[in-house]
Amino acid sequence: MATQKSGKPGLDSVLAAGVAFTAGVLTTLSARRNKAARSRSAALRAEHLRASLVDYQRLQLGLLERAIDDPELAAVLSTFEVESPTHLRQHLFANALYSNALFGYRIGVATMEELHGHLRVLCRSALFRRYWESTRPHRASLKDDSEEGRIGRMVDNLIRDLDEADTEEWWVVGEPPAE
Repeated sequence: MATQKSGKPGLDSVLAAGVAFTAGVLTTLSARRNKAARSRSAALRAEHLRASLVDYQRLQLGLLERAIDDPELAAVLSTFEVESPTHLRQHLFANALYSNALFGYRIGVATMEELHGHLRVLCRSALFRRYWESTRPHRASLKDDSEEGRIGRMVDNLIRDLDEADTEEWWVVGEPPAE
């Protein structure tokens, strides 16, 4: 049996090329849409993580606030040696200030340079330094390459640099680490 051809030569090949082109366009559009959906999904996960961090920080600061206000609750957090309930409250407050600065960096409202500047101000306080020294054993278990380990070393370096500085211009002491 003979195959019947259409009256126009090459129409079958043009039709096949059109179908192939359309299939390619649809595949490309589908891939782009899937990529955009994955990107939106990643953005939603990041926003959810950020919201969870904000909730966690609120809870943490609320607990610290309660401990600062109530010596009986503060005793639960007393893992360092202090001379009085006043010193314990000062330590807890110093911890709240440090945690808040660290949190600001973690959620992106402060750059590493801004965190460095904020911590430089805190390091000028003798009470903050006392807190920092008493919590040294707590930081000993931090991994060297962890974010908090690197920032803890930055504070150690700031304190050393401030102690060794030959200038009264404390606000220029120390180099912030690279991001």
